[in-house]
Amino acid sequence: MKDASAPVHTIAPLSAEALLDTADDLAALLVDSVEGGASLGFVAPFAHPAAAAWWRTRARAVASGELCVWAARDTAGVTGTVSLAHETKPNGRHRAEVLKLMVHRRARGHGLGRTLLTVAEHAAAAAGAALLLLDTETGSPAEHLYRTAGWTPYGTVPAHAANPAGVLRPTTFYFKAPASA
Repeated sequence: MKDASAPVHTIAPLSAEALLDTADDLAALLVDSVEGGASLGFVAPFAHPAAAAWWRTRARAVASGELCVWAARDTAGVTGTVSLAHETKPNGRHRAEVLKLMVHRRARGHGLGRTLLTVAEHAAAAAGAALLLLDTETGSPAEHLYRTAGWTPYGTVPAHAANPAGVLRPTTFYFKAPASA
């Protein structure tokens, strides 16, 4: 049964131009995620201008088709995002990588993360990808999401990446055949 109190989200792909137009809102989401402890490649303190600049650097990859970015919105603004990086090397064009799955702390607990993950999986399948990859901090809430969504762990590297507090943490790597579109 659907939770009647759950906010309604629209999820849409972003063109390079739309990504640039949305960079400040995506930056607010990224800063919120880092402040909330999500290990996304950034350490605290992480300021909004740096986050917006990072998002703007993604526009070229979106324009070339190497990267797809989706934004989820509710009436208050951007609540989540997920990206899908298509491999460009000739021997790897059958695979893609799920990146930067984020849900704003105010929007968590209603299935938005799982919905965004499914959007990326379906887009990968539609693009012809036969293999999806991702990595996440071992023991994180994100890891629970990936395991329950049918992703298979294939290795853990100790002290692989620093969490937002700067503490080195293990990273677990996952694979999955994408869901049908």
